[in-house]
Amino acid sequence: MLDDAVVRQVLAAALATGGEWAEVYVEDRLSHSIRLDDRKVEELVTGRDRGAGVRVVRGTSSAYAYTNRLDLDALAEAARIASAALREDRRVEVRDLRRRIPGVTHPVKTDPSAVERTTLAELVRRADDEARGYDPAVTQVTAGYGDVRQRVSIANSEGFTTDEERVRTRFTVQVVAVRDGVVQTGFDGPGRSMGFELLEEFPPELVARRAAERAVAMLASQPAPAGQMPVVIAAGNGGVLFHESSGHGMEADLVAKEASVYTGKQGKKIGVSAFNGVDDATVEGGYGSFAFDDEGTPAQRTVMFEAGVCTSYLTDLIRARQLGQPASGNGRRQSYTDVPIPRMTNTYVLAGTDDPEEIIRQTKRGLYAKSLGGGQVNPVTGEFVFGVVEGYLIEDGQVATPVRGANLVGDGPSVIAAIDALGDDFSVKEGVCGKEGQGVPVGNGAPTLRIAQMTVGGTGGSA
Repeated sequence: MLDDAVVRQVLAAALATGGEWAEVYVEDRLSHSIRLDDRKVEELVTGRDRGAGVRVVRGTSSAYAYTNRLDLDALAEAARIASAALREDRRVEVRDLRRRIPGVTHPVKTDPSAVERTTLAELVRRADDEARGYDPAVTQVTAGYGDVRQRVSIANSEGFTTDEERVRTRFTVQVVAVRDGVVQTGFDGPGRSMGFELLEEFPPELVARRAAERAVAMLASQPAPAGQMPVVIAAGNGGVLFHESSGHGMEADLVAKEASVYTGKQGKKIGVSAFNGVDDATVEGGYGSFAFDDEGTPAQRTVMFEAGVCTSYLTDLIRARQLGQPASGNGRRQSYTDVPIPRMTNTYVLAGTDDPEEIIRQTKRGLYAKSLGGGQVNPVTGEFVFGVVEGYLIEDGQVATPVRGANLVGDGPSVIAAIDALGDDFSVKEGVCGKEGQGVPVGNGAPTLRIAQMTVGGTGGSA
């Protein structure tokens, strides 16, 4: 998007006051979204945003300035502001800029920007009709569609440039069901790094029906019991728990500040030998995938746990050097107005060898968490509380009574150590991960898994 000569001038200006390296990040983002609520299309938005940020780095300190203009004067001014944080003589020159070739691609069959807005309106109406037709108890439906095409160019004074176009598409439905004074909600929201063809794999009727099924199933629920018990987590949802309870603690900024329960745990066995976890930005079409991270490091598959051993942290360029580790390609930012920080991409617990149905049959009594909701995590201790939005008691090896209000309470390392079964199935849940005010798309995947014992909070008496 910028001429190399302009980029070199901006980088040279950024390094004028003693920076060790500098970077120019340029973004051009085109997005479309639509939201239907209470049978009405409430929002139909098309947005275009473009701009650039200049970062100057010395050691673990950085200064950042951004502009929504891409002319030389505006970029030079951003470089001057960022470099003003230092007051020394120039230490390094800008190296020759070599263009990096992407090692992975994420194909797009149908450009979503070419889809008529009337087609998007029809999609959300189809979802509304399907959810309401599923059961008379469905009283409220919110359906949304969003796509974004993001062109990103990065130049680093240490001698490389990257160019990438990212396309992501997502369709979401949330349903509220009410019966006899009981109110329950259901949600489904598949997303991929692909184009409008997402709707071929996940048509509105499928997404709406899943959300409605979850809401209606919980209308017959009873208050969940409380206490220690085995917990079987359905495929996909264990990835959400892993992301929150362990993944954030393995992001290198927290490790470097010794603000993580995983600080100093590298090389130590924490989980059972069958437990393996990765962060993988190379998954074709993954919602958290890309070719380069937001610092220009190629997408990678980072092994976080191998045979239960904590192996690698998730690093950006600054923390990789601080910790003396390789850059894992996890430097991400929400937009050109933000600095990159270590973030997860697609974070997976890898499948095991157990039959998922047999895992349940071998559980005499416990909780089956079919879908997890939001939660709270303290990365310093790894302690978490997660809500179960669709849960059932397991009685005599069978999924039985639906229960509501269950919370899973524990800490990341202890939960990993307590996993005693990993299914041979696998599923992924997509979402937007928030950290320091920035949201980035992520995928969370896992097989069906069982935690031998953990604390379940509920109001239905002792388990």
